[in-house]
Amino acid sequence: MGKVRIGTLTALLVVALALSACSTVLPGATTSLNNLGSTLSTLLPRAQTAAASAASANTAPQAAAAAVTVGDLQAALEQVYAAVNPSVVNIRVVMQAETGTIQGTPNRQFPFGQGTPDQNTTPQATAEGSGFVWDKQGHIVTNNHVVDGATEITVTFSDGTSLPAEKVGSDADSDLAVIKVDPAKIALQPVAVADSTQVKPGQLVVAIGNPFGLEGSMSFGIVSAVGRSLPTSSGTSDGTGRMASYTIPDVIQTDAPVNPGNSGGVLLDLAGNLIGVPTAIESSVNSSAGVGFAVPSVVVQKVVPELIEKGVFVHPYIGISGGSLTSQVAQAMDLPETQRGALVVSVTAGSPAEKAGLRGSAKQAEINGEQVQVGGDVITAIGGQPVKDFEDLTAYLARWGKVGQRVELSILRDGKTETLALTLAARPGSKTAAATSKGGESQATAGNAWLGVNGTDLTAEFAEAMDLDRNQTGALIATVTRGSPADKAGLRGSFMAYQTQAGEEVMIGGDVVTAVDGKAVETMSDLATAIQAHMSGDQVELTVLRDGKALKVEVTLAARSATSN
Repeated sequence: MGKVRIGTLTALLVVALALSACSTVLPGATTSLNNLGSTLSTLLPRAQTAAASAASANTAPQAAAAAVTVGDLQAALEQVYAAVNPSVVNIRVVMQAETGTIQGTPNRQFPFGQGTPDQNTTPQATAEGSGFVWDKQGHIVTNNHVVDGATEITVTFSDGTSLPAEKVGSDADSDLAVIKVDPAKIALQPVAVADSTQVKPGQLVVAIGNPFGLEGSMSFGIVSAVGRSLPTSSGTSDGTGRMASYTIPDVIQTDAPVNPGNSGGVLLDLAGNLIGVPTAIESSVNSSAGVGFAVPSVVVQKVVPELIEKGVFVHPYIGISGGSLTSQVAQAMDLPETQRGALVVSVTAGSPAEKAGLRGSAKQAEINGEQVQVGGDVITAIGGQPVKDFEDLTAYLARWGKVGQRVELSILRDGKTETLALTLAARPGSKTAAATSKGGESQATAGNAWLGVNGTDLTAEFAEAMDLDRNQTGALIATVTRGSPADKAGLRGSFMAYQTQAGEEVMIGGDVVTAVDGKAVETMSDLATAIQAHMSGDQVELTVLRDGKALKVEVTLAARSATSN
């Protein structure tokens, strides 16, 4: 009797699994798959009847019921593969051997190190990853680390067609990039995108990519967890000389096997819709250990259109470091142990957080034998959305935050609730600083304007060192490209060596751009956005601070040449 009961439960579990897996309809699927949901809806009561009969007759017909439902689930998976695989591509890149990230899907335990060296005068390596068709204009989405540093990119489709591709834009802080092929050379089938904020642990998912270069490989599993955070590898400066660390929020964890080469491919629901882009694995053996991570589609949908339009994505920024408020930290701050939120540990000078009056932790407490920062503001809501931990804060910025957006923060300060208004700024760092001088290399051929400067945000520390008001903001020019529009207009780069409070030596003293055509510029990102709104040949008026005095500089913008940097 015991064996019959176990078998009965197994049959019911298999039927329920198939029913939950096939309740949605794949766009463009065949009639048999369209009818699959209604067919499966009758299987559970049938299986229950069969199980009851089996229990009374001491027989085991549940095996037949299980076989039927497994077959239906198999049909659904086959349909997902047939519908989506033509949209998933293999990406092969050639790069300098010392800069390559080989086979994609970075390992969080150790980096991949073996490339395929080419026998050329200049040491080169080949690397492979995955990507997927975004639109019918030829745009392909992949991971930034797949194409970063590439000198040559080749895209191979499921039918064997290989086309050269050019890089359109990239963003290291979300590990996303866009490349482009000639849409006239092949019929393109874009991937449909789902809302990753609705994904739940236990949901059945499919991954399609090119693990170890094996094109068109499919794997199957579940969502193991949601709301994970992945550290980015950009290593950007926070504008004060310190290296700031950022994370990709809302990351989806899956046990669907992903391996080196899956990077940039697709993680799908069983309707064949994109819910994430596989980007990393947790493993000590350079292969799947059942813990894979995917950039959520909510981030993909926000970043990719900006990469296509501008070549760069500017992340919104508050300017704090901190962590989640735990029960022990709450008690050390004389708060209820059930209190949750994001604890502010430090506030970056000149940041939106400092301007809004946020306070960092000024005291230490011993918790589990370690000294821990306590006493700072605790953020409990942003923009009306509750903040239960630090990940909620970063997830809000990733989902809805925009540079220049004014948001309200609900905070706990000394046990009392307060509301602060804060205006989000552009995240400082190498990508935003380089946006003016580079603006996405492919944008030169698209006709976007080029100024020809590189620099960083003017921080309070830099302003004081330059004998400017501490609250002065703007884009501090570090270098001016010879022969560029900026050079011809007489803009000046930085010339004074300055050692920051963090002990790093930087150059300051250059012109500070504070407005373009009368519109205020507070960051390098603002300057990049203003310039990219123009075309080659347009004339703009820059308001510049030079030696503490404001002056107007007329600049005629140009198109980037192949040798511009």
